[in-house]
Amino acid sequence: MEETSTTKPSGPAIRQFSIMLHNRAGAMEALIKLLHQAGIELLGLSLQDSRDATVARIVVSDPDGAEHVFIEKGIPHTTCALVVVAMRDPGRELPECLRHLRLAETNIDFCYALLPHPEGRTLVAFHVEDHEFGHSVLHNAGLKVLNEDELSR
Repeated sequence: MEETSTTKPSGPAIRQFSIMLHNRAGAMEALIKLLHQAGIELLGLSLQDSRDATVARIVVSDPDGAEHVFIEKGIPHTTCALVVVAMRDPGRELPECLRHLRLAETNIDFCYALLPHPEGRTLVAFHVEDHEFGHSVLHNAGLKVLNEDELSR
């Protein structure tokens, strides 16, 4: 098997926050309102619902500001790094991403689309077992992998 060269991400990794919300009407709305009041935009959202609670995975325009809000308000959260790919032709590029990650033998824990990007690109967030490795695999395959500075609006 051919060895994959590694390229370190060119900027800070895109951070995802995971927040446990009570499973009740308005919980997500209240979270978004709290962030909005601090001038923070929601850029991506994935919800995993259960009977008692919901895990909200979010990507925001100002991760440091969001972290400050969560700490200040006592909102428990975790963070993780995502690999986000900007695609002009997702019908072609998404299968290409999946193929390159498979060939590199790296697992995708989860993925989801982000909200539309101002440049009209489709953004897909991947959580892989090794962020730097996943980033370098997709970057070396010629795909547009974003960092935090490129994502923020």
